[in-house]
Amino acid sequence: MNPQGERWTAEQVLALAPDAASRTAGGKLAAAGRWSGAGAHGSAVWGLCAGSGSKPYQTVVDLNGPGYRCSCPSRKFPCKHALGLLLLWASGEGGVPTGGESPEWAEQWLGDRRERAEKLAAGARDGGPAP
Repeated sequence: MNPQGERWTAEQVLALAPDAASRTAGGKLAAAGRWSGAGAHGSAVWGLCAGSGSKPYQTVVDLNGPGYRCSCPSRKFPCKHALGLLLLWASGEGGVPTGGESPEWAEQWLGDRRERAEKLAAGARDGGPAP
């Protein structure tokens, strides 16, 4: 979408939404008060969103794909939590601080994603079928 490190616009984020309902729901979640432990570094954005359960939803976005991971039960990609987090980040209003280390749960998913991408790239370089 944009070069690494460059904030997206709200329009770019909303263009990722699978439907109008997701755009609306994501917009409602783009408030700093809904998120804790949010952050951004390099090509990743992450945060914990308070939901109806006792545990907050763990949401992480790889800006390079983009790719999304959320612990919510939604079958939509990206889910409203990923859209809300990205909209909050895109606003630049301080709800998603930059720098620092991603939490273990986010780093695990990001690391697995990088590993899969490297294997695919190696398979393509070798001329063989992708794993």
